[in-house]
Amino acid sequence: MTQEEQALKNQEAENYSASSIQVLEGLEAVRKRPSMYIGDVSARGFHHLVYEVVDNSIDEALAGFCTDVEVSILEGNSIRVSDNGRGIPVGMHEKEHRSALEVVLTVLHAGGKFSKNSYKVSGGLHGVGVSCVNALSDHLTAEIHREGKAFKQEYSKGKPLYDVKEIGPASDTGTIITFHPDPEIFTVSVYDYNTIADRLRELSFLNRGVRLTLRDERKRTDDEGNAIAEPRTDVFYSEKGLVEFIDYLDSTREKLCESAIHLETDKVIPIEVAMQYNTGFTENVHSYVNNINTIEGGTHLSGFRRGLTTTLKSYADKNGFLSKLKFDLDPSDFREGLTAVISVKVAEPQFEGQTKTKLGNSEVMGLVSTAVSQALEAYLEEHPKDARMIVEKVILAATARYAARKARETVQRKTVMSGAGLPGKLADCSNRDPEKCEIFLVEGDSAGGTAKVGRDRNFQAILPLRGKILNVEKAMEHRAFESEEIRNIYTALGVSVGTPEDPKALNISKLRYHKIVLMTDADVDGRHINTLILTFFFRYMPDLIYNGYVYLATPPLYQVKKGKDMVYCWSDEERSAAVERMSGGKGESAVKVQRYKGLGEMSAEQLWETTMDPANRKMKKVHVENAAEADRIFSMLMGDDVPPRREFIEQNAKYANIDA
Repeated sequence: MTQEEQALKNQEAENYSASSIQVLEGLEAVRKRPSMYIGDVSARGFHHLVYEVVDNSIDEALAGFCTDVEVSILEGNSIRVSDNGRGIPVGMHEKEHRSALEVVLTVLHAGGKFSKNSYKVSGGLHGVGVSCVNALSDHLTAEIHREGKAFKQEYSKGKPLYDVKEIGPASDTGTIITFHPDPEIFTVSVYDYNTIADRLRELSFLNRGVRLTLRDERKRTDDEGNAIAEPRTDVFYSEKGLVEFIDYLDSTREKLCESAIHLETDKVIPIEVAMQYNTGFTENVHSYVNNINTIEGGTHLSGFRRGLTTTLKSYADKNGFLSKLKFDLDPSDFREGLTAVISVKVAEPQFEGQTKTKLGNSEVMGLVSTAVSQALEAYLEEHPKDARMIVEKVILAATARYAARKARETVQRKTVMSGAGLPGKLADCSNRDPEKCEIFLVEGDSAGGTAKVGRDRNFQAILPLRGKILNVEKAMEHRAFESEEIRNIYTALGVSVGTPEDPKALNISKLRYHKIVLMTDADVDGRHINTLILTFFFRYMPDLIYNGYVYLATPPLYQVKKGKDMVYCWSDEERSAAVERMSGGKGESAVKVQRYKGLGEMSAEQLWETTMDPANRKMKKVHVENAAEADRIFSMLMGDDVPPRREFIEQNAKYANIDA
């Protein structure tokens, strides 16, 4: 270290005093580090603002004071959420010496959900919800109807513009929050109707009897460009709750029994479970705590599995179904072809895990296990025909598992460290730090060869895939493990099947790459291959998606060239703009436009420059916004039932990119 550097370091040490410690007061912390509070500042966090306000209305419904919630997407992408609850209190707060409404909207961890007298249970981000929305909005208006009067207060970036004021009489009660997300914070600015609709539909099933209405008041046009006067509107309402949720999730699957098994109890904590067996081979279990989807499971899911396994095994033993079976049943056998939703309400939930979506309250496991055992026992005794079909389904799953044990063991044992070696087609990278390494799953040997030449060998690995991999949605588990392409993916990634907690779970402790990139042609076949691989990941390796390791490469669609001037374009709009600029308004006849239909049409240098170089490339990160809806969509797109798929294609054909 030079004398100058040492002097500078000494100066910095002297300057580091009490005055250096920055205290972020009020909602400044939220605006400074928004991702800590809402996850991110892209589409996910952008839509999360809506859910936080809706969660407050749902809390009113859980407390028995609200039956209707309306969400409106306004012109300019503002959001209005109104309910017919009691209305947020507006009186003077004793401790804060200002309106209770202002306290709720400007103080983190303030709200009725922290008082056990107001709400027994609540969802939301631990009380930071509405105040976070306020902090991250460039404008928010709160209108409160209560005690026969209407009150109003407006905010900008979390700061009140004036004190709460009375604006007239009110014959009803409720809260109306209107906000516009701050464009300085978020990288997106347009709300997606379907994303919000999926969440409201989910909430309607989880909170039966609450009517949730979604209206889109933005200007719309039909296919001919004519204005549509009526706003798009959907109403979500469920009388039977989770039973209807199961019917919705299994709408594209063939049911094994006529009706779903349903239980509901609130002896210690509110527990509701609905379950239904189908003729498929995958386990589709979705768990919720206070309306929050716990994608990593937790003690409530463990309790459900324990209750299911012990009760079904006891029934099968008692009735002689297992007398001829020459091997033991595995807990996973009882869950093949099972669709279930578990919803519990916990006053003080303890969340843990990678994404803070795993319930840790130990007392919940025993409560759920006992409730499931008692309800399932009664159902099996009362429905002997259904009971026989369920047990026969379990035995069939066990027999297939036993017959396929060698294929599974191949995946369990064949890892790089065991000496079995990497797949022959894999061109590995030299770096061994998973956080710095990425692997490209490339469509076809030809494109794979180009990618091998164009890549950076230090941190990029290439695994060519031969054509379309197996559709695991239609295949039994042993068929998947017998597939060479799928075995190669397991081996190349360094993952295996089975953890100490769950013999069927994915073990990612030796995962070799933290970026797994699907790189296929920008055509219909390429999209189909992506969908097949994503189906496989969602069904067999969901942790890779939940941990944010899966990406889609986006190779350019066009190259526009004139002389030495050349640009790549990823959309028709970009191409038109490039043609206009480079041709000087003379059109495509004055420039050369090349349409890339496949990766093989690019040289190694072009593939690196456009699709693989971290400095230039555009990649899409795959994440699951709504696990239950993703489950239904994969089942509908990749399953056996044709009519729902045809309907989906007809509704969405206008969004497809088809070369004709």
